[in-house]
Amino acid sequence: MAGGLLALNFFSPAFIDQLKRGRKTATIRLGDKSRKYERGQVVWITVGYQHSPREKIFAAVIDDVEVKRVRELSPRDIEHDNPEFRRLDETVGFLRQIYGREVEHDDTVTVIRFSQVVESVAPQFGNGETPSQN
Repeated sequence: MAGGLLALNFFSPAFIDQLKRGRKTATIRLGDKSRKYERGQVVWITVGYQHSPREKIFAAVIDDVEVKRVRELSPRDIEHDNPEFRRLDETVGFLRQIYGREVEHDDTVTVIRFSQVVESVAPQFGNGETPSQN
């Protein structure tokens, strides 16, 4: 993998609320993405269409990258990718829609799990003036 900060981009603005509320904590991508995304890597979670402005939702750490066949997706994989889905056929239909092609149960997918990086605000001490050096 080349250096630099990567993004996990989501096309649908419908995911913004799920992402912000911590309900969407994974993404299922067609193909083997294990050379692009690695455990411990920091990425931006963004939403927007290709060749258009994208909104940065938050920074995240990649918790796990798992390559498997579509038929091997667990109910947990499916729910963490889309909290509205429970069945494999719903996920397959969504992947077909996103990728614009047939998706078979033997196709390879990558499940990328991530956690939001929460940036704490440093506490404010004193009255805002620079401390004197006595």
